[in-house]
Amino acid sequence: MEIKKNYLIEKRNILNEIRGNPMTLQEIRFFLIYLSKINARDTSTRVVRFSMSNFQKIMEMSSLNMAQLQQTADSLLGKVVGVTLEDGTHVRFQLFKRTVFLQDEFGDSYIEIDAHDDALPLMFEFKEKYFTYELWNALTLKSANQLRMYELLKQYESIGYRTFSLDDLKELLGMKKSHYPRYNNFRSDVLEVCKEALETYTDIKFTYEPTGKIGRGGKVYSLKFTISKNENYVVPTTLLDFIDKLDAKIHDITTDGDFKNENLSFLADACKNEFSEAEMQVLYNIIIQIFPHSTGSSTQKYLISAYDHLKNRYDMLLLRAEQTEIKNRFGYFKRMLEADIMIDN
Repeated sequence: MEIKKNYLIEKRNILNEIRGNPMTLQEIRFFLIYLSKINARDTSTRVVRFSMSNFQKIMEMSSLNMAQLQQTADSLLGKVVGVTLEDGTHVRFQLFKRTVFLQDEFGDSYIEIDAHDDALPLMFEFKEKYFTYELWNALTLKSANQLRMYELLKQYESIGYRTFSLDDLKELLGMKKSHYPRYNNFRSDVLEVCKEALETYTDIKFTYEPTGKIGRGGKVYSLKFTISKNENYVVPTTLLDFIDKLDAKIHDITTDGDFKNENLSFLADACKNEFSEAEMQVLYNIIIQIFPHSTGSSTQKYLISAYDHLKNRYDMLLLRAEQTEIKNRFGYFKRMLEADIMIDN
């Protein structure tokens, strides 16, 4: 089954308000590719197949790493989400129940994924309280924060504004309420980065301002977002054109061939291979203090989480470099990560 002609994602509002185990960027992309391929009016389309090569390009992987793909799929199968129904009942369940990696008679590789039975009412046969958007918007964003911010605001585009308490917004973005205790840090590291990304890559843009009660010392408790159409947004003409653009990016990556450690080489990709192997080792030593690698846990799953965190912080580095001169980029980036140790522990 190919991606639908208009590449639309139809997503129920209740599914968009899920609060539970936060997904990595790869897991969110995987899920949205799934939603773009199903027919939300026909449950017989619940099993989706897509080519491994296209998936590799859409995910911007420099090489086809089967172990990484399998680990991403395994993590999705174990992803438990919670939703509050209209009657106030809170239920928790898995999104997916099966993935299959296969080859056809010509040797071409594919991935198939099937939704969990309990999740079907959230994905199929709904007639109201949903919103739509084109897949391109999801695939061009570079962090889970950016992608979730896009969906949360896209849901309210027709209304033109949306108000969140700061704690609610953090939860909906997949963060803990304790993250970013200082509003100024949350504003610069999350809100401003998302604002820039959405205006650069998607069909909407936004402004925001504190609203409601202001606490002692100017403490911000809630934010109002004003959402508008991005007049500068250019829609890709076809999926193949979009994939070709991503493929060109992949070929532009200059991976350091002297890396002896494959894990460090993989993580260096998150920083556009700017740093040497020795520098990546220093950064990795900081990462394991932010996300301790527990005994018995999957190395591949751990590396995916570390990659996403590095990518998110590296995007912030690029944004700050546009705003002010950074003479020692490695030192500055190292300090950014070291600040996360205190936030996450």
